[in-house]
Amino acid sequence: MRKFLTSLLIMAALGAHAQQPAYLNASLPIEQRVEDALSRMTLNEKIAVIHAQSKFSSAGVPRLGIPEFWTDDGPHGVRPDVLWDEWEQAGQTNDSCVAFPALTCLAASFNPQMARLYGVSLGEEALYRGKNMILGPGVNINRTPLCGRNFEYMGEDPYLASRMVVPYIQGLQSNGVAACVKHYALNNDENYRHQVNVIVSDRALHEIYLPAFKAAVTEGHTWGIMGAYNLYKGQHNCHNDIMLNQILKRDWAFDGVVVSDWGGCHDTDEAVKNGLDLEFGTWTDGLTMGKTNAYDLYYMADAYKKGIREGKYTEKELNDKVRRVLRLFFRTNMRNDLGHGFLCSESHYEAARKIACDGIVLLQNKNNVLPMRLDGKRRILVVGENAIKMMTVGGGSSSLKVQHEILPLDALQQCCEAVGVTCDYARGYVGDTVQSYNGVNVGRSIAEKRSADVLIEEAVAKARGADYVVVFGGLNKSDFQDCEGHDRKEYGLPYGQDALMERLAAVNPNLIFVNISGNAVAMPWKDKVAAIVQGWFIGSEAGNALADILTGKANPSGKLPFTWFAQLNDVPAHRLNAFPGIWREQHDIIDEEYKEGLFMGYRGADQFKTKPLFAFGHGLSYTTFEMGAVTADRKKMTANESITFTVPVTNTGNCAGAEVVQLYISDLKSSLPRPRKELKGFEKVWLQPGETRNVSITIGRDALSYYDDRSQAWVGWWNPVLSRPLLAMPPTISPPSGNLR
Repeated sequence: MRKFLTSLLIMAALGAHAQQPAYLNASLPIEQRVEDALSRMTLNEKIAVIHAQSKFSSAGVPRLGIPEFWTDDGPHGVRPDVLWDEWEQAGQTNDSCVAFPALTCLAASFNPQMARLYGVSLGEEALYRGKNMILGPGVNINRTPLCGRNFEYMGEDPYLASRMVVPYIQGLQSNGVAACVKHYALNNDENYRHQVNVIVSDRALHEIYLPAFKAAVTEGHTWGIMGAYNLYKGQHNCHNDIMLNQILKRDWAFDGVVVSDWGGCHDTDEAVKNGLDLEFGTWTDGLTMGKTNAYDLYYMADAYKKGIREGKYTEKELNDKVRRVLRLFFRTNMRNDLGHGFLCSESHYEAARKIACDGIVLLQNKNNVLPMRLDGKRRILVVGENAIKMMTVGGGSSSLKVQHEILPLDALQQCCEAVGVTCDYARGYVGDTVQSYNGVNVGRSIAEKRSADVLIEEAVAKARGADYVVVFGGLNKSDFQDCEGHDRKEYGLPYGQDALMERLAAVNPNLIFVNISGNAVAMPWKDKVAAIVQGWFIGSEAGNALADILTGKANPSGKLPFTWFAQLNDVPAHRLNAFPGIWREQHDIIDEEYKEGLFMGYRGADQFKTKPLFAFGHGLSYTTFEMGAVTADRKKMTANESITFTVPVTNTGNCAGAEVVQLYISDLKSSLPRPRKELKGFEKVWLQPGETRNVSITIGRDALSYYDDRSQAWVGWWNPVLSRPLLAMPPTISPPSGNLR
């Protein structure tokens, strides 16, 4: 229908027998089409395409037959449609979706093939819904476990995030749906995200916080980048000269569109000059209504047009913005080879379940209590609100309206019923019983009026004599937990879960805790429980995937994408009192200095000699693996130099499974401080019992370089100024700290 209407517009504007203009000729290079379309546009039309016309769309050029452009929130599924000018639901019945696992789970898979599958599947859903851009994925680095939006991101390590974001983008954009990688950059706080001014060293910026964005641009070739709410060097990142003009567009040669986060634009002059291309959400602060149909009042709307007519601005910057937007149109909604996509297909549910199983992490498994062997058992007990609470609703802009969400209790009851085992349930604790968000109501009440003491006593009584006790606890997507716009207030588990765990551990040795969250939490009872599983927020197939892992239908192979510290003060940013920042009342700004610099996450654990509860890269399996001796092969090429490391990996256990070989590089001698070791390669290998495979990981110059803030450049072992190689010892193929098994 959209293409038909577009054709009618073209015929009306140009005449049915007119020669086809260059911008409509899909066989011509995109740049030629862009220049032709730009030459035909009026000032009013140029201004119209660089800002929103509704909550989630921007205008096309009707006179030229260029349709409007539709965005939608991701990155875990296609958000339900809202009204044109409001945040309320449009009330449609065909905008449900498949919810894919949150990106922390995807990162935990350490499997770029899963990222590609994720992107392709999400793109197909977006295409069916008529969306031209998905606002995701998110690749901000997890600096503190209190950040409410960590669940949307890909962990703490820049290399891991880089390797996972590229295939996600490629898969999504293979459908003709643009990715909009966010939030560029340094978006590590939620409570005061519009006011935080980040102070960070150039080395930390380039080595830790920018690499995933750089990979998204230079390797993934993303068609969109979303600016962050926060400030850097006193400028908001949606119109920041250093971030956008210098780094993104000059250094990385980004040819796509910079999109403002909703309400992230604050000034016409800065927006014009400092790299913003497409403005959304102004006059709403991203959350509330400011003025109906206020789109002409946007900073890059009438104010910009007035400035051009008065001679304050030339059309040079405007034409650059319009070129980028037109380029985006020709890559997406102006393509004539777009398919129709799929919505809620069996293949998408299969993909969601597969990705979830690949990313669930088995953290602890004493006496091999997992997998649960249900044959011959009489009764298992499921405990916890998170066993019955839908997690696809809430958490901010990534909240979804799903066709279905399989709950853990329902899935385990089905497994037990199949073998004649009773699956009992006890609430155990009460958290947030609200099951609606932004007009989406799940239609299932989990209201509870009994007191905390009564609930604990019931759970303890039922736990006595149960063959297994499985507690589904952790966080949820309510305010001040894993939720956009708010940071967590504490590291400990909410709702009295620690007291519940202590009581249950005293009466049943086969106690299994499944932590549902996108963040690490304190676990003072860790040594008193048999097994701990990190279950993430894993979407529509959550219950099925968790049941697959718990019962052994699937063998866990996920690895932690962040360091799980035992206590909050072990986290480098908190150890150094560098979170949150210091308020400057006269400027209404919070200065937050990243005092830990490079030494965050596992780099900080090594630097401060802190033993984490669970190390970055840690994850157990139901089988065992053995790695042999590492060999190295150094090759010189015309434009690069590389080293390939090879290690034999053997499945020494009794069932098939996957292991992740992790390559860490250490520089023993450097003119600048360096982390003790850094992840520079990984490979996931699937092995049958007794099978051995050689796993090879190749690194190049980029893996052996570091950012020298004195010369404002990347330097490395090939630099003639240096007299010694950076690679001063064989790399370590193991987690940086802690014990894998």
